[in-house]
Amino acid sequence: AHARLGGYRPAAPGLLARFFQREERETYELALDLWSRRSSDDAAYLLLLLGHVLVKPVPLIGMALQEADLKAIQCMCTHCLKEVVDCVTDPTCKAAIDCLDECAANDQVSSYKCITCNETPKFTAFSLCVLEKHNCLCKTAEAPEPIPDPLTTWRGKPLDWDAAEEILVGWMGVEGRQWSWMVHQGQNAAYDQFPCQHQIFYPGTAKGVAWYDPTFQVIIDEETKVWRRRHYRVARNKKLGPGTFVFSVLDNGVTSLEQWRIMDAADDLSWIVFFYSGAAKAAGQAYNGALVATADGEPPKASEATPTQTITLVP
Repeated sequence: AHARLGGYRPAAPGLLARFFQREERETYELALDLWSRRSSDDAAYLLLLLGHVLVKPVPLIGMALQEADLKAIQCMCTHCLKEVVDCVTDPTCKAAIDCLDECAANDQVSSYKCITCNETPKFTAFSLCVLEKHNCLCKTAEAPEPIPDPLTTWRGKPLDWDAAEEILVGWMGVEGRQWSWMVHQGQNAAYDQFPCQHQIFYPGTAKGVAWYDPTFQVIIDEETKVWRRRHYRVARNKKLGPGTFVFSVLDNGVTSLEQWRIMDAADDLSWIVFFYSGAAKAAGQAYNGALVATADGEPPKASEATPTQTITLVP
């Protein structure tokens, strides 16, 4: 492979260095960045990147590495000129764009931090027009698979839809609580590891539809923290049965569609385990994650029951 691709070697040579030629310096640096993140998702992405460079093109990687071209600029100027001008002339919106421009491919942690730290209606309008409505960057993504099966029995009975929705609502209204669950531990560093994550589930007016309003803190700097909130529609996945739900949200102008599973829950609702897999198609982002939540965000007591399933996350 080294002979085929050329002799680029950085100042500190390593195993990855010999795979890349001089003109692929940015790709080499991306590979090192992915490896340094030490996550299963990024390790899988790194393997795809190596396959893209050494074996044959991988559409997912090619799309991520492609920069905005003349066609994309023409699309933005034709369909979204007002939104583009409004964004680049607004300090907060421009800060979000500049921050995103510095993020490496598949760095969803940094990308989402750029967005949550610089939220503004002008950025939402920009994303809604450029990405969601007109897909000027020609992005696409599908939710990762496989998706594990949900809990099938609860409190000694087969899980039905009423019981599954009772689990979702959780501690809402109990002892004065204004939330259903608080996240104790999250698997996905981009979306599950904010401070003070409150999960708020409540029924909708239509049968089989509920709402989910996650509320969480974002640390902008050492002195500044802000609260953020999202508003998801939750629908039963009737094809797959109780414990499976379809979540959808417009997050800063981009639609995310997610498959959620109740993996396990204590009979007394002292803890719950969620799994989700989703994609923001117009942004070219796919992701999955898992959450352990309790009434107050504290770990379950040692005397309480432990989960009955082992979950292996496959990116």
